[in-house]
Amino acid sequence: MKKFKFIIPSVVFVCTTLSCADSLNVPPKQVLDESLLTKPSDMEGFVTAAYARMADIPSWDSPFSPWWTGSLRADDSYKGGGGTWDGDGWHFMETFVGVTPNGWPLDYPWYVSYQIIQRCNTAIQKLHNISEEDFPQKNARLGEVTFIRTFTHFRLKQFFKYIPYIDETVVGTSAEFEAVPNRDRDQPNDQYLWGRILADFKKAEELLPAVQPEKGRVDKNAATAMVARTLMFMAYEQDDRHNVVNINKDRLAEALLYLDKLTDQEGAKVGLQADFADNFDIAFDNNTKESIWEIQYSIDDGSAAGGKINRSEGLNHPFQWGGFQCCGFHHISYNMANAFKTGPDGLPMFDTYNNGSYADGHDVFFGKNTFDPRFSHTAVAPGQPWKYRPELLFERAGIRNGAEYGYLKSVKELVPPDCNCLLYDGWQFNSMNKRMIRYDEVLLWKAEVLIQLDRWNESLPLINKIRERAANSTGRLVMADGSPILNYRIETYKPGINCTWDKEFAWKALQWENRLEMAGEGRRFFDLQRWGILEKTMNDYFAVEKNRFSWMDIARFTAGRDEYFPIPQPQMNWAKGNYTQNPGY
Repeated sequence: MKKFKFIIPSVVFVCTTLSCADSLNVPPKQVLDESLLTKPSDMEGFVTAAYARMADIPSWDSPFSPWWTGSLRADDSYKGGGGTWDGDGWHFMETFVGVTPNGWPLDYPWYVSYQIIQRCNTAIQKLHNISEEDFPQKNARLGEVTFIRTFTHFRLKQFFKYIPYIDETVVGTSAEFEAVPNRDRDQPNDQYLWGRILADFKKAEELLPAVQPEKGRVDKNAATAMVARTLMFMAYEQDDRHNVVNINKDRLAEALLYLDKLTDQEGAKVGLQADFADNFDIAFDNNTKESIWEIQYSIDDGSAAGGKINRSEGLNHPFQWGGFQCCGFHHISYNMANAFKTGPDGLPMFDTYNNGSYADGHDVFFGKNTFDPRFSHTAVAPGQPWKYRPELLFERAGIRNGAEYGYLKSVKELVPPDCNCLLYDGWQFNSMNKRMIRYDEVLLWKAEVLIQLDRWNESLPLINKIRERAANSTGRLVMADGSPILNYRIETYKPGINCTWDKEFAWKALQWENRLEMAGEGRRFFDLQRWGILEKTMNDYFAVEKNRFSWMDIARFTAGRDEYFPIPQPQMNWAKGNYTQNPGY
């Protein structure tokens, strides 16, 4: 059991931004004024407060929750739960019908994101007023809160495209915060916002140490990775209707320099785990070379509410089965499951993968197909072992509404039902860390950049390295008698033997590998967003899915609107005309 303790400072961070009424700005009685906290010994508290806020946001509010922000809005996942009525805001998101600026749950993720940002800005302001001589950790802590603030801005930008960029120079009254627009009309597009995010990640990289002595703290490699990631998003330049109108190869070439910084460390500080399963096992929290940054969670650590538990996926455990209690959300889509099927050559079935599905019957689906092993690291079907526990077979009773959401339960984010990392307080949570950046992603990012730079032959060993690891990750995928759960078959790409490795094929292989490796982890929507192929991918998906589930009949992706969320109406009202709404809303 992890007992990493957050020490929360004795200060109330009064909400100064976003939909806070003026009445909330009245200083409460008997609260320690943060202006009195100026000593070196006070600094750690301000930094810890920023970390802490990331960890205590429920799943329906968390901007860091991957399943609703990036999986159910793509072709990876279904919402799950009791029915379309259960968390109807997410139902609207996965069908792209009924999403409005007044809809739930959009306002609170915006609000809590700016709470995190403001805590970071408070820490930065305090740290600037103290010398490194008095506080030797000053630069490291500045790097940490700069990274957290910038990552939060990055996530908001992925969601909303145009956002108010609030840094430590924005101080004072509520009116001064209101005056920061979400869009600078003097700028022709959103590149200036990416530029600010990029500059801040570079600043964080300069300040952060290569190694942190304490678990849970951000280090230099995390910032290096996010510099590269930001450059990749910048490279796919969009117009006002969110069409990708140019791929900026200079940006990609710069991203490659930062990716090289990471891959040059392979074998020493970073690398792939031998078994893919390690990435989804609580025993490996803070204990893999593959994890470049993970959000730290804890249970029974002496803090309030049972610890800094992972609330961002708190609805996803099976419903009243095996010791789990709540709440049956997040199922792997039949389309996603089909993507794991392999042909006689052990390669993906690019053109025919979506013929048939689990809806044809359990025995038919699993009996007539071979699979990439990553299927069983991603999903469990009734009759199969629950996440590396051969003696514990998952049952249909754990599926809350299979008629509407199928029978393939997402498992990457979940734990065994007898884990002492579980907490139930009306909803179910666990304390497994969330791996926000992994080295396997870095390899795929590098392969993507190389292909776009017309160096596709150099991408082949990177993609094959991922596939080789997948092929070797079957040791825990067994039944109680030691036999494999499924008929696994996977091969590497061998130009001239099983493929023609030109740019077109390499790009298709890269996109497919991205999907298989990160399945159900919330990356998919943002990959499709970056590449500019959301409309075709999602409407092709809906055309088939509506024949599998009747609630899909209404689903339709509208280009020029659905690439981003609307700016929440409470924020539009609060900003008193200084915000510009996204098109289509």
